[in-house]
Amino acid sequence: MIESQRLFMRPLRVSDVDAFVELHTDPQVNRFVGSFSRHQARERLTAIERQWAERGHGLCAIELKSSGEFVGRSGLQYWEQFDEVELGWTLRTDHWGRGYATEAARACLEWGFATLDARYFTALIRPGNEASVRVAERLGFAPRREDHLQGNPVTVYAVDRPAHLPSR
Repeated sequence: MIESQRLFMRPLRVSDVDAFVELHTDPQVNRFVGSFSRHQARERLTAIERQWAERGHGLCAIELKSSGEFVGRSGLQYWEQFDEVELGWTLRTDHWGRGYATEAARACLEWGFATLDARYFTALIRPGNEASVRVAERLGFAPRREDHLQGNPVTVYAVDRPAHLPSR
């Protein structure tokens, strides 16, 4: 479990399928990250559970400490095609504008550098997703290259391991 001032982040599970589908049903959310049928969500969550088991990291559910409410997802996703680990964040629209994305992503980033032997982490951001660009910049990410993910153009932002943190 990863924790911040207002949030808990725990590994996503197949049992989160309803909340995961609902999160990705919102057109304002899925315009940048896509939507999932219940079957697709189950497959995706199974893959996330497998990544946690095999790699020791993965995507997390974001829950409010005050109520336990599921408000989104954040965490670390390994992309084999790039041989890189991405820090991602996606929140329900009714929780936008409260700083939760930055707070959750910062906690996951700090956990990632403390736990993994990564020289850097990426954030893959689709054109037009200015809110995610602002979160990335608040976390110290800067554009590194242009690429494609699942057929979509992305700007690959990256943040290097802080100098005060030795490699593991």
